[in-house]
Amino acid sequence: SLQKSRYLCSLNATYAERITSTFPEPLDTVFFVNSGSEATELAMELCRTWQGGSDFICVDSGYHGHTRMATSISHYKWGHPKGIGQPDFMHKMVLPDTYRGAFRDPDTAGEKYGSQVHTLIEDIRNKESKLAGFMAESALSCGGQVILPKHYLSTIYKAVREAGGLCIADEVQVGFGRCGTGMWVFETQGVIPDIVTIGKPMGNGHPMAAVITRREVADRFHANRPEYFNTYGGNNVSMAVGLAVLDVIESEGLIEHAREVGDLMLEQLKLLQEKHLVMGDVRGIGLFLGIEFVKCRSTREPNEATAVAVKKEMYRNRIIVSTEGKHNNIIKLKPPMVFDKGNVWHFIEQFDRAVTMVTSE
Repeated sequence: SLQKSRYLCSLNATYAERITSTFPEPLDTVFFVNSGSEATELAMELCRTWQGGSDFICVDSGYHGHTRMATSISHYKWGHPKGIGQPDFMHKMVLPDTYRGAFRDPDTAGEKYGSQVHTLIEDIRNKESKLAGFMAESALSCGGQVILPKHYLSTIYKAVREAGGLCIADEVQVGFGRCGTGMWVFETQGVIPDIVTIGKPMGNGHPMAAVITRREVADRFHANRPEYFNTYGGNNVSMAVGLAVLDVIESEGLIEHAREVGDLMLEQLKLLQEKHLVMGDVRGIGLFLGIEFVKCRSTREPNEATAVAVKKEMYRNRIIVSTEGKHNNIIKLKPPMVFDKGNVWHFIEQFDRAVTMVTSE
């Protein structure tokens, strides 16, 4: 169903039907907004009206927007030296990093990292507050292109729901087929969120976003808040743009394309890793990839200087990459969905040249 404003047109209904058809049941209700930040704010409000909770759980280095409320659930923002500091209603999970973190066995790390949620829920109870919700990207971008270990989200979701909270999956950066596993990355974790936020690729550069949820969550929100409407969210131009994007994803087979091209890129980067000792880890799925630079592979000491130098050398070769992660030592790759195998070979050649040049100086 569509939750928008006082006035609707056929494009609203058409897009609502198209986009909700890509989600598993019971995610059948959509609110149209204008940005990922606005989607985060609305998602948090849905959580608070569900059972009257006030507190949230987020993930270390997570980023969900730049408005005041979105910043509050984004450790990437409030945890920065220039940030606002940890809000009293926010509780942080450690980064589930299987390369650098405390738990590195891919078969058990997800449950071990996820189990921290029980401690945080107990902390919330001890301060006589109530959990409203948990939010995390389905693959962690600002945290350094971290692919969630298996059973991570399922462990957390079960505990959050038992405590009366809702689970939000942020697909703003990673959704719409980028990871090549399907339309939405949360499905790789075998979970169904209560709420999903989407944006960025939704309009392929045009500003539009949405919140997807269950009908009962939307109904509870409407029963406990004044009428919701959105002046520009779901406008006709945005709906036409969104439909065109969905058409291209389907007609050009971009999800399968992302998988095939991403597999090639990952394979070739791992071959470069054998050559360059500063490349401590190469990871990713589809067209969502990260290269972690280290000073020493045995100690895994972060190597920010080399990562930044390689980034700048790539700039000089007219290839845009960026650095990310807690130590700013990870080059993250999120190329356009039309990035093809020819582009992969060109990138690998230039990246090899850049790393060789930087490390030989």
